[in-house]
Amino acid sequence: VARTRLFEQLERVVPQNVDMSKGRRGMDLWKIFVLATLRLECNCDYDKLLELANEHRSLRLMLLHGNDDDFRYSLQTLKDNVSLLTDEVLDAINVLVVDHGHEVIGKKPEEELFGSCDSFPVLTDVHFPTDINLLWDAMRKLVTLVLVLCDGLGISGWRKGMCNLRKVKRLFRKTQNLKRSTSKNPEKKAKRDRLVMEAHLAYLEFVRSLLDRARATIAEIPMTDAMAFARVLEIQKFVDHAERQIDQIRRRVVEGESIPHKEKVFSIFEEHTEWIVKGKAGMPVELGLNICIVKDQFGFVLYSRVMQSETDDKVAVPMVVEVQKRFDNFSGCSFDKGFHSAFNQKRLGELLDKVVLPRKGKLSVANKEIESSEEFVAARRKHSAVESSINALEQGGLDRCPDHGIRGFKRYIGLAVIARNLHAIGNILQKKESEREKRRMAQKRRIAA
Repeated sequence: VARTRLFEQLERVVPQNVDMSKGRRGMDLWKIFVLATLRLECNCDYDKLLELANEHRSLRLMLLHGNDDDFRYSLQTLKDNVSLLTDEVLDAINVLVVDHGHEVIGKKPEEELFGSCDSFPVLTDVHFPTDINLLWDAMRKLVTLVLVLCDGLGISGWRKGMCNLRKVKRLFRKTQNLKRSTSKNPEKKAKRDRLVMEAHLAYLEFVRSLLDRARATIAEIPMTDAMAFARVLEIQKFVDHAERQIDQIRRRVVEGESIPHKEKVFSIFEEHTEWIVKGKAGMPVELGLNICIVKDQFGFVLYSRVMQSETDDKVAVPMVVEVQKRFDNFSGCSFDKGFHSAFNQKRLGELLDKVVLPRKGKLSVANKEIESSEEFVAARRKHSAVESSINALEQGGLDRCPDHGIRGFKRYIGLAVIARNLHAIGNILQKKESEREKRRMAQKRRIAA
């Protein structure tokens, strides 16, 4: 039954009105699901996954390839098929996996679920951002795309494109390597500040000249060709990125302005990247997105949420609402202080039978009695168990997301959660098998005696 429901969800990734008997041979839904979850469970890249799919005998048997089957996967086939999965489909599959895990562990249908909710950062695959290196990123992509477009359409005028790009990099490196003086001598400081400003202005001036040429070039391209039109749109995107960075560099260096945080972009490729300050020792700043999860008392991750421009106190109620949509018997949850707000205390009390949410600041007499009760203290102690699930997810690939775009990021999170829950089910089954084997051996010893 579980497999049938699983394939019903996987069929949602197949485009509608497609004749599966025609076209190039792809991958079966089962193979896509196994290899996608294996990638997260082993925390490997596509190259290692390709080797496992082609060379690992036990895995090939799991993928329904016989010993005499010489079929070999290709790297692009793996990437294209795994990317068909969506976070919506993966969320529905995770509900099936958790329900099956509850059956395996022996949970009674009427038994209520009690969860633990916490958040943690997942890094995106980006370098540390500064305004000058983000401008360099935009220019190297812009010039490369313009060269490809002009070469395809036979347009002249960019013969020295790569030479100009190398000059941009030299100016960028010169600007990057100049440090402001820490001398107490005003003359030395003024001289160094002048050199820094001159280097920035030379960098910006040359970049502006290339941007003007790029605009003039794409303005002459006829938009009748769909491929050329798509290229022009992509080039325009990097032109906009470059313009923004030029404006911010000018305001910061020339006008001495401090750029507001809300105007900053931390990657021109992974634009969803956020500047995360968790206050951890040795890790003051992280670049990525926070992920919020809810784990039940059996160790299964019930639901995960990618927090885009959200804080813990803003997602506490939505997390509980979404979990209750998926699991009717979810009746209690514990949180840490970061999720507290007056609204959350009231609303969660209406949604759940048992809420363990410590308050911030000085407590009233009534609140002290609540938080010092045996039930509240015991639940607070159990709440730390969610850290083990977070650590397991990080070990299973959620330390850094290598996939591109917000869709790829959400897909990666969904696959990691499913892989973790499947791992938990596997541990339960292995433990049961080990106990059965012990009983069989004990029975044999009794018979022999």
